[in-house]
Amino acid sequence: MSTAELFLLAVGLSMDAFAVAVCKGLSVKRIKLINIVTVGLYFGIFQALMPSLGYLLGSQFADKLQQWDHWIAFILLAVIGARAIKESFEKDDCDCENECGPEPETTKNGKSKKSFNPFSPALMFPMAIATSIDALAAGLSFSFIEINIVYAVTFIGIVTFILSMIGVKCGAVFGIKFKSRAEFSGGLILILLGLKILIEGLMA
Repeated sequence: MSTAELFLLAVGLSMDAFAVAVCKGLSVKRIKLINIVTVGLYFGIFQALMPSLGYLLGSQFADKLQQWDHWIAFILLAVIGARAIKESFEKDDCDCENECGPEPETTKNGKSKKSFNPFSPALMFPMAIATSIDALAAGLSFSFIEINIVYAVTFIGIVTFILSMIGVKCGAVFGIKFKSRAEFSGGLILILLGLKILIEGLMA
């Protein structure tokens, strides 16, 4: 897999993280640099760890499934991409309850009973896992194609780190406008890459 193809794959996989990052940007009135970096680190690290785990799991069966490897890689990427496209049509607005955490409880005069931090580990950790599940599946496909896994997962993590930070800023400045478009574009990229792998495998 070339660097250009890996970049497209990284962008496609990071769109879930980008979409949630947009919601994080919407969840606070004034965004801080530490908030932006926090989101980038959580999503970037998990987006690198999950495909590594997927690759290790897939490597156990790679030799036995060699004749079907291109089909498996295609199906995995196509399913991930199709789900992203489906979600892009279903979610027009941020689901703050699920993506940013519940709103803080308030007293009768409208003041918050406790400080609410949408960037706390308790909220960021499960979100980082949820947005990187697709990367786990993609990591399975890595075991069936020729790829430098260390370089690949590091590259994916860095791309996700950068795009997640951009997503937080976009949410704070532009609102929800680009969230669905990002999910749709990411899904389409993954399907096309899976189709390319399939065609190359059939022609080999």
